[in-house]
Amino acid sequence: MEESTVRDVDTGSEGGGEDALVGNVNKLMVSPPGYSGAPRRGHLVFDACFESGNLGRVDYISEFEFDLFIRPDTCNPRFRVWFNFTVENVRETQRVIFNVVNFSKTKSLYRDGMSPVVKSTSRPKWQRLPAKNVYYYRCPDHRRNYVMSFAFCFDREDDVYQFAYCYPYTYSRLQHYLASLERRNLPYLQREQLGLSVQQRRLDLLTITNSGKSLTSYDSTFANFNTTPPLIYTVMLPEETQYQCADIHVFNLA
Repeated sequence: MEESTVRDVDTGSEGGGEDALVGNVNKLMVSPPGYSGAPRRGHLVFDACFESGNLGRVDYISEFEFDLFIRPDTCNPRFRVWFNFTVENVRETQRVIFNVVNFSKTKSLYRDGMSPVVKSTSRPKWQRLPAKNVYYYRCPDHRRNYVMSFAFCFDREDDVYQFAYCYPYTYSRLQHYLASLERRNLPYLQREQLGLSVQQRRLDLLTITNSGKSLTSYDSTFANFNTTPPLIYTVMLPEETQYQCADIHVFNLA
C-alpha cells in the first residue's frame, strides 16, 4: 500500500513510519499519495509545536479522512491521551474526519457524551464539538487500540483552527497564577520548590494551614500537632484542567 505524502512546509522533508513519534509535527502539510505539485488550498497543514501541543504523526487516508497519532506522556510511553493541534490552509466547506488512533485508555468520557473542543482565529473562545459527531471505539485496524473519531466542517479559509482533548491548562498559566498568589503574601499559604521535572521545569509544593498559625512553627514531622496542614503538589498535565480549577477556587475562597 502506498504511503501518503507528508511534507514539512518549512523544510520540504517527508516522513512516515509507525514509530516515528519523536517530536510534534511542525507546520506539516499532508497531501494525497504521489502528489508533488505546488500546495493547494485544502491540503491541510498540521502543527503542534506550541505549549501543551501534542500530535506526533498524520496519515492521509482520503481527501476527507486523516489518521492522527498522539505522542505518549514524558517517561510513560504506555499512556497516550492528550492531544492539542492546529489545522490551517483549509478550504471553505471542506468536511473532514479526524481519527485519533492510538489512545491508551479503555474507558473514556467520550463514550458518555464528552467531546473535543475547538476554536479558531476569528472565534477565539473554546467550544465543544457536537457529541453526535464524536465516536469512541476499539479498532482492529490499529492494533485494537481505542480510536476517537470526530467529524468537522471548516467554514473560513483564512482561519487557523485548534482542536484539543479538553480545555487546556498550560504550565505557564499555572506559574503565573502561583506567582500572583505569592505576591498576595497570604498568611496561610507557603510556596516551595519541590524539585525539577525531567525537562527542568519547576515543581511546586503548596502548604496551606490555619491563618492564625505560622507555617514556620510546624515541626517537620508535625508530631506536636493533632492535625496536619494540607499539602497540594502542583504536578499537572494539560488535560487536568478541572483539578487545577478546583485548586484555584480553594485558594480564592480561603
